[in-house]
Amino acid sequence: MKILMFGRGVIATQYGWALEKAGHDVDFYVRPGRISDFGPHVDLEIRDGRERRRNRQVRQRWTITMREELASDHDYDLIILSVNHDQLAGAVEFLTPRLGDATVLVFNNIWVEPMEAVAGFPKDQIVWGFPGAGGGFFGSTLRGGMVRNVFLGLIDSEEPSARHKAVHGLFEGAGFSVSEVADFRSWLWFHFILDAAIMVGILRLGGFREYARSRSALKDSVLHIREMTAVLEAKGGTPRLGAAAIRRLPAGLIAFGLQKVLGGDNDYSYLMEQVIDSGHGSYDMTSIYPREVLADARRLGVSVPRVEALESVFR
Repeated sequence: MKILMFGRGVIATQYGWALEKAGHDVDFYVRPGRISDFGPHVDLEIRDGRERRRNRQVRQRWTITMREELASDHDYDLIILSVNHDQLAGAVEFLTPRLGDATVLVFNNIWVEPMEAVAGFPKDQIVWGFPGAGGGFFGSTLRGGMVRNVFLGLIDSEEPSARHKAVHGLFEGAGFSVSEVADFRSWLWFHFILDAAIMVGILRLGGFREYARSRSALKDSVLHIREMTAVLEAKGGTPRLGAAAIRRLPAGLIAFGLQKVLGGDNDYSYLMEQVIDSGHGSYDMTSIYPREVLADARRLGVSVPRVEALESVFR
């Protein structure tokens, strides 16, 4: 398959590497002038969660192919769109007249109505997904990693399209495990709420490590998620199994489980540390999540007193 990664960000670079390694042709679209800024290679220092533990660490100088233009008559089969949350609208505007016949995998955090977020894209060319990767750039070095699982989902569709099935097969063929989600709109919104709660905790305590060590901060995050789930419902989403568990199980018990995940020696905690250390966890990047949830809570008249009480942390 001929694949274009939109941008040379953390997610695009890691999945581009994995897909090229699986035998696909992979290019990166970057803004004019950025090829000379980036240089021809990326130094990878990543954990590859598809591999057994002793083989997971990758250290490699990888030469990549970049391009600074994209005509509408290109011959890419797939465009993978994964950008920072606040960059999505600009990326969609740029790609809309340039999609050609390519499938576009929207591989992104989304809090607005998903179909509005990609308005302009032909509906039958869209595949919805979410990555299991993270990290950050330290100069030309990418430190981070990927877990084995990726998510694909359906929005307002009962059956996966041929394009959806092709993307599913692409990831499975590259060694990933694909989880299929029927109501991906609600899944995306609940994931955004999880991020918002975690980011508030990180901002309050001044760093990820401090947050992961604090059982009381993790318990607060559980209570924030409970509040914000009402915003998801007011937007028209349906709380999934995870939201039901967070509502019903004792907050302290869930916090204990979160601490085991976020504070342990595992791929998830490692990825979060790389995100924060690289600057991708800067104030602007982390505060956008709770700000947007709180803005919608006020717009929809949903009471979120615990989150409102911490507004000064993320304002």
